Amino acid sequence: MLAQFLTVKGAVSIEHKAKSMTNSRDVVVWLKPLDSKAIAPPAATAPARHTKIIQQHKHFDPHLLAVQVGTVVDFPNLDPFFHNVFSLFDGKRFDLGLYEAGSSRSVTFTHPGVCFIFCNIHPEMSAIVLVVDTPYFAVSGRNGEIRMENVPPGRYSVSVWHQRAKPERPSDFPHEVVLSAANATLSGIRLIDAGQVVPPHKNKYNRDYDPQAPAAGYRVP
Repeated sequence: MLAQFLTVKGAVSIEHKAKSMTNSRDVVVWLKPLDSKAIAPPAATAPARHTKIIQQHKHFDPHLLAVQVGTVVDFPNLDPFFHNVFSLFDGKRFDLGLYEAGSSRSVTFTHPGVCFIFCNIHPEMSAIVLVVDTPYFAVSGRNGEIRMENVPPGRYSVSVWHQRAKPERPSDFPHEVVLSAANATLSGIRLIDAGQVVPPHKNKYNRDYDPQAPAAGYRVP
């Protein structure tokens, strides 16, 4: 008899230093199975393993992408000028090189971790790919809502990540939950805005960006 898959719901809250702020989006929550009952979902309902981050108007969209290990991410260039996508962080180190408008290059994310991504030409461009080793994950919306489909009942370890917010108590995560038809809600996920953002970064050669010295072969916007 097949396990009855669950729709796991929950809400994340971020306490901001500026009390007028209410945004609780872009918190990644994932569940790692702790027992054999948490079997994989059917292939027809498994999360997509091929997705994309577009480059347009000198921005990466989306800024944050959560994926499962093994996912291929395309980086199409929709701007009328060249981009050079790279990451030197431990989540995945890569350099896609200089490529023109209308073209695309891809990266396969092969192990878990946080990957900060930049453009070697435009220092204002940044994105984050968070890679998890489980098919059960969600990214919160503006009001903090999260939703995961096709989660089998069982024991899980719950983890959370946000670019600038941390758990109220570091020991709170990861922690264990037991999910069932009678209890498919994640509650009590509360983070504190720590004001931590990606620090000023160098280009891929570990040098300061120099807008007055563009590489040959591309047009400065």
